[in-house]
Amino acid sequence: MRFNFTGMANVALVAAFVSTVVAAPVLAANEFPSKTITIVVSYPPGGFNDRVARMIAEDFGERWDVDVVVDNRPGGGTVVGTDYVAKSDPDGHTIGISPFAFGVNPGLFPTLPYDTKEDLRHAIVLGSAFNVLAAYPDFPVDSVEELIEYAKQNPGEINYASAGNGSSNHLSGEMFKALADVDMVHIPYGGSAPARTDLMAGRVDVMFDNYTNFKELVAAGNLKALGVTLPQESELMPGVPPVSDTVDGYEVATWWGVYAPAETPDAVIAKLNGALNDFLGKQETLDVFANQGITAIGGTPEEAEAYVETQMETWIPIAEQAEMEVD
Repeated sequence: MRFNFTGMANVALVAAFVSTVVAAPVLAANEFPSKTITIVVSYPPGGFNDRVARMIAEDFGERWDVDVVVDNRPGGGTVVGTDYVAKSDPDGHTIGISPFAFGVNPGLFPTLPYDTKEDLRHAIVLGSAFNVLAAYPDFPVDSVEELIEYAKQNPGEINYASAGNGSSNHLSGEMFKALADVDMVHIPYGGSAPARTDLMAGRVDVMFDNYTNFKELVAAGNLKALGVTLPQESELMPGVPPVSDTVDGYEVATWWGVYAPAETPDAVIAKLNGALNDFLGKQETLDVFANQGITAIGGTPEEAEAYVETQMETWIPIAEQAEMEVD
């Protein structure tokens, strides 16, 4: 577009044009929320991504007296749901729950229908959780150190299960292989539950999975925990040492956040951020998180962006190095 204005009247026209352009996002921020809010979940109903979305939906509905719907859009390793958010109106009324895969997908897919860094922004990181390395009860190792020794003596003979290619437990295993310099065979499943079933039966040897999925199985003696992916021991699994005690630098955290289209006005992002920090401070939220082994994070949008950037810097090279293919 080209403008060729002369005279004071035309200067006034320019001023009016600029005023209209600048005022639009400010007006949107002042009116937010003004219609139904949609929270997109890139997984089927069930799981923690869906649960936290429904908790936020209830909170927002009570807070702002608006309708809030949870829209489950699974598929493509979370790409379907993420793409929907990226192409939605940037007014804050369509947001998404970002899972661990958000920061990994650029390393898994040769091309994506959106640019993760340019088309999306985070309002907050809600929390993170740790994984547990476990083996079936009769597997002939009882520690991370013994597992590494056994793997070096039997290269390519130990297999580890995951919920599927590109999942957090798959990435956990690939990082372990790289840092411990061992050769183990990845066995992908169509979800965490069937993988755990085969692990308990001894059809696979070891597996990384989140604390919630393993805690009761370990307590019942159906599995034995070898290590946690935190940099220190967790009070939730006393006596189970960090993997990093044996494998220097090993640390894995699954995480969840809330994101929106990149052009969403700063003031709207700030309003979402404030509400979500309040949500994280509610006792009900803290109780659910604690039961799931999740540590609340919160903070500013800038801190959220920095957190996600760090996740991408960590996991994209690992995904690329392993030449992973998504199911």
